[in-house]
Amino acid sequence: MNRAAKVGVAGACTTLLVLGGFGTYNLLHGLTSATGGDGAGQGFSQTAVSKSPPSAEKAEKLTRAFLDSWSQQRLDGAASDTDQPGAASSALADYKTGLGLTKLSFTDVRSAGPSTATVGATKVTFDVTAHVKGGTWSYPSAVAVLQDTDGDAAVHWNNSVLYPGLQGDQALTAGELPAGAGSAKVVASDGKTDLSTFPSLTDIVASIRKNGTPKGGTTGTGVAVVDGDGTGVETLKVFVKGKSPVVRTTIDAHLQEVAESAVKDAHLQQKPAGTVALDWRTGHILAIAHTGDDGDIAINGIKSPGSTMKIITSAALFDQAGLTMNSPAPCTDSLMANSQLFHNDAGVKPNEKATIAQAFTVSCNTAFIKDGFHYLVNGGDASALHNEAVNVFGMGSWSIGGGVATTDPSIPDDVQGGDQAAQFIGQGRVTATPLFMASVAATVRNVGFRQPVILPDQHQQTAPRAISARTAGYLQTMMRSVATSGTAAPRLGGLAGVGAKTGTAEEGDHTNGWLTAYNSQIAVAALVEGGSSGVDSAGYVVRELLTRS
Repeated sequence: MNRAAKVGVAGACTTLLVLGGFGTYNLLHGLTSATGGDGAGQGFSQTAVSKSPPSAEKAEKLTRAFLDSWSQQRLDGAASDTDQPGAASSALADYKTGLGLTKLSFTDVRSAGPSTATVGATKVTFDVTAHVKGGTWSYPSAVAVLQDTDGDAAVHWNNSVLYPGLQGDQALTAGELPAGAGSAKVVASDGKTDLSTFPSLTDIVASIRKNGTPKGGTTGTGVAVVDGDGTGVETLKVFVKGKSPVVRTTIDAHLQEVAESAVKDAHLQQKPAGTVALDWRTGHILAIAHTGDDGDIAINGIKSPGSTMKIITSAALFDQAGLTMNSPAPCTDSLMANSQLFHNDAGVKPNEKATIAQAFTVSCNTAFIKDGFHYLVNGGDASALHNEAVNVFGMGSWSIGGGVATTDPSIPDDVQGGDQAAQFIGQGRVTATPLFMASVAATVRNVGFRQPVILPDQHQQTAPRAISARTAGYLQTMMRSVATSGTAAPRLGGLAGVGAKTGTAEEGDHTNGWLTAYNSQIAVAALVEGGSSGVDSAGYVVRELLTRS
């Protein structure tokens, strides 16, 4: 790559084309400027700039002299026609070096009236044709011409004289386009589908493009603006088009399209929604979609997950209390725990002889609070649920890759008061995202935790302890019952191999609907803010993904 033309330190052209009329004028310009009587920059006083712009004729005449000297590589002469000769001379020299310039010409030089950018100046426009390394580059440009109180004129020097809009810390380069002048393409797992076409992935694509490691691609040639360290800022001209390098993700293009549609299902009535689908075997994120104005709630919507948390509560009862899915879990209308009264959702019938499996199927809150509070809170220590989430379900601070920000779930290990009971039904201080709840379902189906990632080579955090086959078997049986005859049956009943858990969580003056599920291919979770229930809101999103995966 050529050394870039440093702006403000830029430079001059060699072996350049002289347009008809410029040479003759330059001789006259040289004679008149020696006396300072014809508006040449040499006599210009920077300390006595006039507020009145020079006439169109004077401004155009000086600009022609400046461009004539520049085109013929008389850099000191060109620089002396400006109000900053030192800076101009250096900048013109680096312009030539950075671009690999061999020929330069100017046409259509004409006054354009008072400058709107430089007070007290007359604007003169012209077209530039530069023969640079790799090809020919043409562009329109302009200068502002000032005069002092004695009537001497000068081209007002700034970096945009070299190219319109060029900043002081930028440079021009030609030939092989620098890194960053074009953007890497972030693609789906098929290696082809451009993920920037999916609205939900806009911020994710931007982060991966910035932080991912592109592979492949070919470098194009042209003209570009670069910053001080040579990183491409903007491509100005392409001579030979290169092929963008790509960052391949785990996203499944088909499933992403399905997810984008699912979160806009008419049944949701335009409520904010978010969903995540995973390959439960690998932890690869297959789809992320969301609606609403509060960012990506699929991976950052940190909300109480409601009864979907009963998956982890059940696992803790099996692993830490030695219970089975047939252990008693009496379902009462209400229950007092630590001076807080808890109720069931409407439609849950009391059943004093219910088992854990039966209570799970109908999502009985009081049953899980009673068993959780009895078996998992010992001497005021209510950290059992937190420990199960961390040790078996991998809860922690995940990096899914590409610098993509996600919000960590939270199940505190120091809960007090009523929160000691509320945590077992996903309320109180317990929070989660659809990303985490999809991973919970995936852990059950896979009989093991695989941390979700969006880049296939991203490091995956491991869980301290694998879920036992016994616990996973109980949970699979119970989640299957939820899908076939329980709270998820209105949406998922009849789908083969599906296990699920619904959730409805109170938040302020409304409820949020949750549902997490898996089939033979994927694990998925959805959240609908303001959803009346999990099955009647998130259920529509999840069904769409399960049936079209």
